[in-house]
Amino acid sequence: MEGHDSQDSKQSAADMTAFVQNLLQQMQNRFQTMSDSIVTKIDDMGNRINELEQSLSDLRAEMGVELSPSPAAPAKPTEEMTKEDGSA
Repeated sequence: MEGHDSQDSKQSAADMTAFVQNLLQQMQNRFQTMSDSIVTKIDDMGNRINELEQSLSDLRAEMGVELSPSPAAPAKPTEEMTKEDGSA
């Protein structure tokens, strides 16, 4: 009988190993699919942002507004700004 129990436990271990390997493969496939989907969406968003920037640039050109060298550069302080911070 002991040999039969040993054979059953070996088969059980082999079945469990196969099950776990299959489960891990399925998880890997799902993560890869999700990763690919996220990368595609990020690329699409980047393209949409580029199109939006181009549209804004075109609108500025149509309006005759020149682009400043750095959009983040602060503008000249207005009268309100100088009163608030006490400068000028």
